[in-house]
Amino acid sequence: MTEATAAPAYLKIENLWKAFGDFLALSDVSLAIKEGEFVCFLGPSGCGKTTLLRAIAGLDLQTRGKIEQGGKDVSNLPPSERDFGIVFQSYALFPNLTIERNIAFGLENTGRKKPEIDARVTELLGLVGLEEQRKKYPAQLSGGQQQRIALARAIATNPGLLLLDEPLSALDAKVRIYLRHEIKELQRKLGVTTVMVTHDQEEALSMADRIVVINHGRVEQVGTPTEVYRHPSTLFVAGFIGDMNHFDAASAGPGRVHVGDKVIETEPHSFSDGDAVIVAIRPEDVIPHGAEAGASGEVETEGNTLDVEVTEMEFLGSYWRCRLASPTFGKGELYANFSMNAVRRLELSEGRRMMIELPKSRVMVFAADEG
Repeated sequence: MTEATAAPAYLKIENLWKAFGDFLALSDVSLAIKEGEFVCFLGPSGCGKTTLLRAIAGLDLQTRGKIEQGGKDVSNLPPSERDFGIVFQSYALFPNLTIERNIAFGLENTGRKKPEIDARVTELLGLVGLEEQRKKYPAQLSGGQQQRIALARAIATNPGLLLLDEPLSALDAKVRIYLRHEIKELQRKLGVTTVMVTHDQEEALSMADRIVVINHGRVEQVGTPTEVYRHPSTLFVAGFIGDMNHFDAASAGPGRVHVGDKVIETEPHSFSDGDAVIVAIRPEDVIPHGAEAGASGEVETEGNTLDVEVTEMEFLGSYWRCRLASPTFGKGELYANFSMNAVRRLELSEGRRMMIELPKSRVMVFAADEG
């Protein structure tokens, strides 16, 4: 797999395989992560992302392959000899120890003197904004506070690598949104190379410098949040990250496809004329127009306009999710996200006919066998 960056890799994974009996959890994974980078492993449950994280930590040794950290081969080292801090999904705080003792635990094992340990604990409590909680026990803290203590404990020894295994999944939505910002700011301040496992697309998009999309033990795509969202390399990535409409079609030559009896212009593609393909577009990329848009010259790409009927509308707060039907799609339907202003301006309602435009730069084309 070719990396987008030419900078030296701090964490390098080469041809990594992991099998549990007959089950292949990871299949020939190669990856390079720069120093100070925040990378998210993203994928559905059972895809292998946590297995990959545990292999990096040495908690589950790979079946074969190589892992280098800071130029050192750590492939077969036990966890105690690797340079990382880790936060588990359950936080794994010691319930019988106070907050300050939880943070100090790893420091005590390094042979540091008590004044140095106390100073470091105070520094970390200040860093995560919990100075007044030092004498409490984990059960006396909220889930968000426990997560921050687990994070402070993980970075106490200044590790070169921070591993986060779905650290926000047990929290409610508002706390997750707040803490993902806090974690990202803390990571930037410390400059520590960070790898986080998540199945939450929004979490990965908002926090990561780069996202590694994993499916069935294989890396599907590596890229910035914008790259994987706007330019997915496979239909799986397109559908897993965000919402996606897709339809069966046939290539009509470079940058064109047949959908039903209509020819639609698309982003550039290399399929030959007549090849079976799948056409995809995100709901927010569908442009709404009035019924007379074509005649009034509103549209940019005349061939990419469709006359549709609004068959269902669902209010989702900041926008309306509309289900649209058209003979072009046969029995299929297309979903579009329209702003409240657009719905009001066009006086949209269920049963109303309208014109929509599919901008060619947002119409993606994939091989039919990916479906």
